[in-house]
Amino acid sequence: MDRLRAMTVFARVVEARSFSKAAETLNLPRSAVTATVQRLESHLHTKLLQRTTRRVSPTPEGEEYYRRCVEIMAAVDSADETLRELGTQQPRGLLRVDMPGALARNVVLPRLGEFRQAYPKIELMVSITNRVADLAQEGIDCALRVGQLQDSTLVGRRIGEMRFVTCAAPDYLARRGTPRGIADLADHDLVVYFSGRTGRPLDWDFVVGKEVVKIDAKGTVGVNDADANVLCGLAGCGLVQAGAYQVRDHLAQGRLVEVLAQWRPTPMPVSLMYRDSRLGAPKVRAFAEWVAGLFAADPDLR
Repeated sequence: MDRLRAMTVFARVVEARSFSKAAETLNLPRSAVTATVQRLESHLHTKLLQRTTRRVSPTPEGEEYYRRCVEIMAAVDSADETLRELGTQQPRGLLRVDMPGALARNVVLPRLGEFRQAYPKIELMVSITNRVADLAQEGIDCALRVGQLQDSTLVGRRIGEMRFVTCAAPDYLARRGTPRGIADLADHDLVVYFSGRTGRPLDWDFVVGKEVVKIDAKGTVGVNDADANVLCGLAGCGLVQAGAYQVRDHLAQGRLVEVLAQWRPTPMPVSLMYRDSRLGAPKVRAFAEWVAGLFAADPDLR
């Protein structure tokens, strides 16, 4: 039995809480994952996992063994990294990355060819979602997140700050007038952005001096996707608050017009998240440095 491989498979099952999900992320048959864990338990003479019809969870002994496995795999990764640096080998292997759709389509994917040229031995799998993915359960190495960080089990590196503008299509403003103050928004249609996770509409806000003024966004159109939000603005559905990086070309070409420019919405931090065990992996570090460079070069995101 290849014990290091068995440890890797066992750790992935613990993180995914599922043999099937672990098999998917390891690109192995489910039967092979099950057999590997069974052989490991037999070798250790210890039950490592509790299996039910809906969930897999580690036993107390399995929890301790998982912790040791993570430490061992991190040490192996560190040793590999040291030798690769000595031999000037490039980072390699499968890298799973998760990010919101708007950032993927407008910032990362258009420049992805540059990353591939710089790191041709990294096999990149990009999942595009607008929900908060569970990195451990889904086998994701790192993820771009917008907003304040909630998951204390992850390591976060802040790589930028997303700035927002309030804008609308010229034909909408011709029909409804241009708001001159925040109070005027009560007489306008606002495209509502709601959370895809909770379904709750998000408030609009404006930085006024040293204070943040929030208003209850109300309108006849609501979306839970940042690009869809911009499309609704272009279609004349109402005023939108959108990432400046998303709408700058539309503003420059007159398809959208910024309003209330003296009171910009509150910027939001953008972070790259990863698990402790992935922190030292050369492939993760390579992607982190590259994507941080993209944000540093963008005036609306740095």
